[in-house]
Amino acid sequence: MIEVSIEGSLHRITINRPDKANSLTKAMLVELAEAFEAARKARAVILTGTGKVFSAGADLDEARAGLAIDPVWERLSAAVSVCEGMTIAALNGTLAGGAMGMALACDVRLAVPAAKFFYPVMKLGFLPQPSDPGRMAALIGPARTKLILMGGAKVLAEEALSFGLVDRLVEAEGLLAEAEALVADCLAARPEIVAGIKGLCRG
Repeated sequence: MIEVSIEGSLHRITINRPDKANSLTKAMLVELAEAFEAARKARAVILTGTGKVFSAGADLDEARAGLAIDPVWERLSAAVSVCEGMTIAALNGTLAGGAMGMALACDVRLAVPAAKFFYPVMKLGFLPQPSDPGRMAALIGPARTKLILMGGAKVLAEEALSFGLVDRLVEAEGLLAEAEALVADCLAARPEIVAGIKGLCRG
């Protein structure tokens, strides 16, 4: 249910469980973490999903059994964050719950205009994954982060763009082409230049 394709120094990672809204089991999260760990030295990584939902978050049955508070979520977002190349989340649809962590850890987020964004941890009685609030607040500010995490707000794509939660809206048929265009310079550059510029952007 996690598909990985590698073409030179471009890694494409796809969540492929559309019949379950790409909800994530523990096994899928481990596969995603391993895929990003393997891509640490890649010059570019594109993360996307199949169907009309990027990910509905944790598989409900597994969430009730403890997945919602499993450290595998942090393993995944940490693996994304330390990639030396450019990481792009090409969000083919709605992004919900703990699945937001890996997208927040990417360098750039593209989304289709129909996407929605929500993270209903308070309603469900859980804390968010530890690194997610800080990453979200760095993008959209503390108040808007509380709007989502505490107020349970569902943010539509245009509002997400205005907040800075996503960086560009792209029609579904052009989503992956846009992501590939954005990483083209990274793929043509020397690895140390890619990693160097990324490091400088972290301040």
